[in-house]
Amino acid sequence: MRGTIKAGALALLMLPAMAQAMTVNEFLAKAAALKAKGMAAMMSSDLGLVREEIKLAATAYRAELDAGQAAGKKPRSCPPPKGQAKIDSTTLIASFQTIPPAKRTMSVKTAFYSFMDKRYPCP
Repeated sequence: MRGTIKAGALALLMLPAMAQAMTVNEFLAKAAALKAKGMAAMMSSDLGLVREEIKLAATAYRAELDAGQAAGKKPRSCPPPKGQAKIDSTTLIASFQTIPPAKRTMSVKTAFYSFMDKRYPCP
């Protein structure tokens, strides 16, 4: 019983760390390690992590745009309709690499928002 309680307490202590957003530094390090693995990267759990991080950022970005539009606010950017903004990993990684090292502690979400704002400005 005590072991179960200790394991449960440990799991609760770890939750905040697991829920933290990935930084640009972490993202770039994982991306570089995956690239170095070549085809073996397809078997790496890190591949799923970096993909999920971008998916979460993209979903949040689109949701924010949609909410702003519904509220009648001026959009922060004007990307193509959902599913048509094709961004490859090379382009995104190159954009993240232009972030000065001192600022790479920002979240991937923040960096993704900035990338989208610059890539798809409104006319």
